[in-house]
Amino acid sequence: MLKNKKLLIALSLIPQYFVVKLLSNFPEFVEQYYSNGLYQYISKISRFILGWLPFSFGDLVYVLAIIYVVRWFYLNRKRLRKDTKNWGIDVLATFAIFYFAFHFLWGMNYHRLPLHKSLNIKNEYTTEQLVKVTEKLIKKSNKLHAELSKNDTVKVDLPFSKSEILDMAPMGYENLKLIFKHLDYHPKSIKKSLLSYPLTYMGYSGYLNPLTNEGQVNGLIPVYKFPTTTCHEIAHQLGYAAENEANFIGFLATTNHDNIYFKYSGYTFGLRFCLNEIYRRDEALYDTMVETVNKGILKNYREVRDFWDVHQNPTEPLFKGFYNNFLKANKQDKGMQSYNYVVALLVNYFEAEGF
Repeated sequence: MLKNKKLLIALSLIPQYFVVKLLSNFPEFVEQYYSNGLYQYISKISRFILGWLPFSFGDLVYVLAIIYVVRWFYLNRKRLRKDTKNWGIDVLATFAIFYFAFHFLWGMNYHRLPLHKSLNIKNEYTTEQLVKVTEKLIKKSNKLHAELSKNDTVKVDLPFSKSEILDMAPMGYENLKLIFKHLDYHPKSIKKSLLSYPLTYMGYSGYLNPLTNEGQVNGLIPVYKFPTTTCHEIAHQLGYAAENEANFIGFLATTNHDNIYFKYSGYTFGLRFCLNEIYRRDEALYDTMVETVNKGILKNYREVRDFWDVHQNPTEPLFKGFYNNFLKANKQDKGMQSYNYVVALLVNYFEAEGF
């Protein structure tokens, strides 16, 4: 009887896969009935149950799961050779359960309506439009930098602990929901990851646990990056699975924050994306424009770059390659390069708003 149940669960992968593929062709349906419907209840209940814990419950689950899997393989090492069929059924049944939980609890958000359609803005832009927005971001970033540092060659250091930033971040969403009502973030469940060291060497600033809806921020990244990374992970919690969309919403949350340090972190975050895109299109133009950016801002960028350079290791490309393929499997055709598509949202949103 138990074997039959395991077989049925394993075979459920087939209809599950085709249901997900079918729904992915109807983003309006997913947007209305899942992302703005069922998921709203799932996410709030998850955050209510686990948000009060001062540590990441999801990280503990992952650690225990890894220990269990290693132990299971060790105890079943002889069975792997003698009973391959039933072993395979066990593995597929476990994967089927995870596949269902992932898509039901969060993953269907990958198939929702693209954000530019929800905002009714374009998804294309010219170099001229990009330059105009970048110039305005440079002006705004320089102004904020001047207010925070009396010397334009000195980088800005945020006067907050990382725990304080986690507590402060939701305020940006409180302001943002006055513009976009669907960005109501309550209750909160954003925490420093217990797995910050592994995350660092894997090359990640944070992640969302899709099973517990806890936002995890790498506790080792520079404080300067903490506001935007925190707001990025909150955007994932609100159901924006695509990385470019989470970056854009994270930008809006930080730049709409009451605190000037959050604003600085947000505007320079958006500026970096635009400058990178200009560099990709025209290196000479990039060299001209970057000269107008306060040297202190460039030092903040260098601070982040140096952090990742120090922690580079041979295994990082493997993890990045895995996640790249995962994104492509979830309708982000450009994989991790889709991170750069935040520029299209920035340019067209600002043009629509008269920035």
